[in-house]
Amino acid sequence: MSALRMRIAIVLVSLGLLAACGPIVRASAASRPYVRADSTLDAGRYLVIAGGCNDCHTPGWDQSQGRLPESKWLMGSDVGFRGPWGTSFPANLRLFVAHISEAEWLHLVRAGTGNPPMPWTNLHALSTRDARAIYAFIKALGPAGAEAAAYVPPNREPTEPYILFEPQQPARRP
Repeated sequence: MSALRMRIAIVLVSLGLLAACGPIVRASAASRPYVRADSTLDAGRYLVIAGGCNDCHTPGWDQSQGRLPESKWLMGSDVGFRGPWGTSFPANLRLFVAHISEAEWLHLVRAGTGNPPMPWTNLHALSTRDARAIYAFIKALGPAGAEAAAYVPPNREPTEPYILFEPQQPARRP
């Protein structure tokens, strides 16, 4: 299995585990299920890990087997993902949330769209409580790092490294 396919599988499994985490997920009649933790920051930290945010937005996460200190988390990546949509780069979420309000974050979680491979449909499924917890956790990390490279349209070749993220049709056997 290629490194990219392995990464995709890990993200999908992580998201599946997040949806199936039984005793820590609570439901209320007024909202979607949500994570219950000792604090909002603990819930946000858990959601960032289980949701696979670090897989793309934290350089070295996979190589460290998830053991990087929080001071290194969510600072974006200089390696992009190239596909039919062009080339997109994982944003530095710490700088991003430093400049937006919680209300703007919630709007983005509910209505945001963007380029693959960001799993927007999964983000849209979060309860408001969980979306707020993620925002609070990222905000608490504080701004650090540099902005990620800008999106590159499909008709231009990026100057930064990228992972080719295009399905391949296997050769047909006779």
